[in-house]
Formats: sequence, structure tokens, C-alpha cells
Amino acid sequence: MGLFDRRLKSDEDLFEESTMSFGEHLEVLRTHLIRAILGLVVAIIVCLFFGDKLVGLVRSPIDKALKDFAQPVEPTNSHSFVEWLRESFGLAPARTVRPEEQTWPKAPNERTVIVGIQTDQLARLLKQTDPQLFADLHLPQSKRMVFIPLSAPEFAQFRRTVENQTHPVTLNVQEAFMTYLKVSAVAGIILASPWIFYQLWMFVAAGLYKHERKFVYTFLPISVGLFVGGAFFCFFVAFPFILRFLLGFNRYLQLWPQIRISEWINFAIVLPLMFGVGFQLPLIMLFLERISIFDAQDYREKRRIAILVISIFSMMLTPPDPLSMIAMMVPLIGLYELGIWMCVYFARRNPFSETA
Repeated sequence: MGLFDRRLKSDEDLFEESTMSFGEHLEVLRTHLIRAILGLVVAIIVCLFFGDKLVGLVRSPIDKALKDFAQPVEPTNSHSFVEWLRESFGLAPARTVRPEEQTWPKAPNERTVIVGIQTDQLARLLKQTDPQLFADLHLPQSKRMVFIPLSAPEFAQFRRTVENQTHPVTLNVQEAFMTYLKVSAVAGIILASPWIFYQLWMFVAAGLYKHERKFVYTFLPISVGLFVGGAFFCFFVAFPFILRFLLGFNRYLQLWPQIRISEWINFAIVLPLMFGVGFQLPLIMLFLERISIFDAQDYREKRRIAILVISIFSMMLTPPDPLSMIAMMVPLIGLYELGIWMCVYFARRNPFSETA
């Protein structure tokens, strides 16, 4: 009878009376690894069918940032570094050109562009073109726009060139295909991770005592929640601020960035991973409290040192720009306070007690 085929009563420990030799342990490990790998392969195959949507999801922050970057900016000679810094941190409104009050019509097709001219300017140009023919033309005082459609095959190419500047680029023919495979593989690993962790847990749990497994049952969901929360915080909160800062610096230096898709994919995968790891801080604090290295009072007294350590940690895990560091440092300081609360709360609950 296999180890995991036994049916015990609901109040009995699943692994209480199980003993195996070293060879049997290897056989069980092999079985669970095979199951985990098969689950991973299936998940990657499923993700391959939705690879285009997954790539679009990972691209969405940089696509939006590049589209905002492409918006025209009011020309000014007084745009200092301090003003740009205030704009990057959202302390001052961006100097985008205000659209005309009158709504511009939409071009009927991509080969057509709409040109607008004010009525008084149009009348003045007509008089300058042929003064005799338009001698009786009255110059209107209205600033109302007159829209003139212009069509040419070259306009379609021009339109696509402009739109391409708001998207990442590839620098070789196989880069798009390799990016598709990489994103699908990473998504497959994420999709299959619960199944993989379950198979590994079934093997590891056989060597743990009941109270040790209770410790894992209590804090593993918290760890997963913190990791997912850190990744989501990075993707939906930190990315817009970081990209606004970095692209804004390109604008400040009057440079036009060309984002390579493979480099962005690496950035978009690694940085949320770093945020997820950093968000494990409360559990690390609780673990150190459990093994009697620190307690809640020590954490309170060493808060200033902890903030310095968090700053250095954030600087090491994020790209070399101040906004990325701040985007990680600020929530970690809040999580530090959460860790102090957890040390106090779980000390009262004592979830590690055998009789709990």
C-alpha cells in the first residue's frame, strides 16, 4: 500500500504512522516531480494559445507611458530641472498642449488626414494668392476652424510611422517570437505554481511533525498573499510612476526613447518579482521574533535603523533611479509596521502551541 493511498479517520494525522526507507523516499520524490513537471507542461501549452493577450498585458504599462510621452508639450525656455522634477513626481501638472475647443473630425480612412485652418487666416491666404479674384472677399473676425481633408497613399505610411513610435520595437527577426515564448513560459509557471507547490508539499509534509505542518498552514497563505500583493502593487502602482519619471527625463534631455520589447519584458518580470520578495518583510520579522532574535519592542526601538536598511535593500533590488527606490521603500516601511503588529498579535494567539 502506497503512502498516500491510506485512508485514515478524519481526526488522525495523515503521516503519523508512515515510515519509508531512503529508496522509497526517492521513489516518492520522483513521482511528485513527474506530476509537477507534467502540470507545468500542460500550463505552458495552455498559455501558448493566449500568448498574444499575455504579451499585450505585459506591454500595457509601457504602451500607455509611450502614448502619454508622445503627447505634444508646450514649448518654453523656462522649463528648469526643478520644474521637470515636480512634474515627474506629480507635484505639478504636465505642460501638455491643450486641444482646440472645436472638435476635430475623424479621418474617413488611414490615407486621409484632416487639416484645420481658421476662417480669417483662410480668407487672408486667398487674398494673397489672387488679390483680383478675391478683392471683394470680406475678412471674417471669427476664429472658427475650417477642416480640409487631404488624401494620399503616403499618408497611410506616415500614420503608421507615428503610431509605431508609441510601441516597443524589435531589433532582430526572431525577437518577437522569443518574447512570445518567454512570456508564455513565465505565465505557465505562474499558472502551474499551485500544483507544483502542492506536489512538493506532499513530499515535504511526510517529514514534518503535526505542529510544524500547522505552522506552514497558518503562514503560507499569508506569504503567498504578500507576494501577490507586492507584484500587483509594482505592476499597477509603481510602474506608472517609474515610467513617467524615466520617460520624462528623456523629454527633459530632448531625447526620443526606443524601447526594445525583450528588455522591457525582462524589466516587467524581474521588478514585480523583487517587489513580491520585498513584501515578505512582515513574515521575516515574525520568524526572527519566533526564534528569539528580536521582539516587538526591539523592532520599535530600532525603527530608524530599519528604515536605513529598507532604503539600502530597495536601492539594491530596483533599477538605478530614485523613483523606483522610493516606490519600493515607502510600502516596505508600512509593512515594517505591519510586522510589528503581527509579532504582537500572533504572540497572543500562539499558533505554534501543540494544544492550540
